[in-house]
Amino acid sequence: MRWKKLGLIYSIDALHPKLMSHVANPLAVPLQGNVFRVFYSGRDQNNRSSVGAVDIDIVSRQVVQIHKEPVFEYGASGSFYEHGVSIGNCYEVDDKRYILFMGWQVPPGKHWRGDIGRLILNDDMSLALDSEQPFMGSDDSDPISLSYPWVTVDDQSNYRMWYGSTLTWDAGNGEMLHVLHHAKSENGVDWKKDQHSIPYELGIAQAFSRPTVMHEPGGPYHMWFSYRSGNGETYRIGYAFSADGDHWVLKLEDAGIDISESGWDSEMIEYPFVFNHMGEYYMLYNGNGFGASGFGLAILDND
Repeated sequence: MRWKKLGLIYSIDALHPKLMSHVANPLAVPLQGNVFRVFYSGRDQNNRSSVGAVDIDIVSRQVVQIHKEPVFEYGASGSFYEHGVSIGNCYEVDDKRYILFMGWQVPPGKHWRGDIGRLILNDDMSLALDSEQPFMGSDDSDPISLSYPWVTVDDQSNYRMWYGSTLTWDAGNGEMLHVLHHAKSENGVDWKKDQHSIPYELGIAQAFSRPTVMHEPGGPYHMWFSYRSGNGETYRIGYAFSADGDHWVLKLEDAGIDISESGWDSEMIEYPFVFNHMGEYYMLYNGNGFGASGFGLAILDND
């Protein structure tokens, strides 16, 4: 497969004290016609992230409306998201829409860490926190830090989640080992972790981030994600394949997209979000500076 880049779609100017820079982790939710609301994680001057939004016509690639205030802000001191909110994807349970997110904490003198929280997406497209407690927190299965969840529904109407889990901050080469784990739920509320993991390879792909999964009824599973090799390289977008959603094959060479020779995504590409619109597959993704340079759009080349 090959993704055809359609260019930089949106880069942020300082809109608000809590949206000074970055448009990371773009998440597209349909509004009407070809227009999508793209939620993103923007930062303040202290790198704490809140959720902003911009409305984009995906086909014409035009900005329709810029929302100049955060639609959801990082939490109060002591909360599990006090230092930031990094969004995953949108899914539906009993006619209610939810967005899972990574809540950041940076304890004084310690390493940053994360838990998974849940937002309610209201009919007016506003966001509300579902609970002040983490939706999914650290435990014996994931003892250090969790990140970037993605939820989809399988052919048996069960919910599946893929999320990041830190196994160690240093795998011996100065890079963390942060893998993608899996959980299942029959109702979208109660989750059972089974620790099926996307294969990793030290020195090749060992620091994963922001999985995005596509699954058509009766078909296989396709996953794109960001990853670092552990050899000092910046983020790239990788790919994995599964016939059943449980057993995955790492196929980094089949991602179909890489950095450009110059410009806004010439140093790194990361945080993919893949979605289907009118029979076409699109990918929103970030470039240089973890989203500081904006987000772009690519379309899957059917040829």
